[in-house]
Amino acid sequence: MTTQEDLYLEKKHPAGNAAWLTAQVCFAIALADAIAGLFAGIGYRLDMWGYRDGIGALPYVFWLALCTAVISALAVMLGATAGRRGAVVVGVLALLIAATTAYIPWTLRQQARSVPPIHDISTDVDNPPQFLHIIGMRKKTDHPVSYDGPEVAAQQKKAYPDIGTIELKAPADKVFETARQALLGMGLEIIDAEPIQGRIEATDRSLLFGFEDDVVVRIVPVNDGTTKVDVRSKSRVGRSDLGINAHRVREFGAALRRKFS
Repeated sequence: MTTQEDLYLEKKHPAGNAAWLTAQVCFAIALADAIAGLFAGIGYRLDMWGYRDGIGALPYVFWLALCTAVISALAVMLGATAGRRGAVVVGVLALLIAATTAYIPWTLRQQARSVPPIHDISTDVDNPPQFLHIIGMRKKTDHPVSYDGPEVAAQQKKAYPDIGTIELKAPADKVFETARQALLGMGLEIIDAEPIQGRIEATDRSLLFGFEDDVVVRIVPVNDGTTKVDVRSKSRVGRSDLGINAHRVREFGAALRRKFS
């Protein structure tokens, strides 16, 4: 398109040009905001800042993305009315990026509100399995490995009444190996596995931020030939775990029951 044609369109179709310019700006902002959201997690992984700073950036990412999505939608409508195809295409791209960027922190927020603000889940809240080898891997700023106490136990029982000791009609040695394979199948890293003691310790990491949750499994044979399995999953940082630890405990228990049903 020549300069004269540009000037002609600018004079003849000011609404279309405004839509085109707005769409371009929104696309740039949406892309930058999405990158900022990703970098909030990547920066924590690289120890560039603490998890509170990374999580604290997400509300700003959300609101900027939401505003960008709204303006992008207006640019799309204006571009469609003015017959400016380029504005519509770029505006739709900006809208999709911004909407996706806003949806992720919004979903996390809604998930946090739907579960109790706890991060230590155990199938046995009276005598929870204890961490041993993982202690040396945790930072001083991480949560202590000790169980969080009766208040947390009460919240867990109310929110997740189905979580309890797993009883299996199988010998302890077979249960131990199945438990180890189940943890590996769930993507956890095995830190320690002691078949004689009946204890397995493992660690899981979230995808973006790399938040670490520690898991300990206790396997105890019973005289009648059954085996009792208790599992505990605890986050290293944060107040609420978004229900992830409870989900992990349930998934682990389901894997064992499928094997020995």
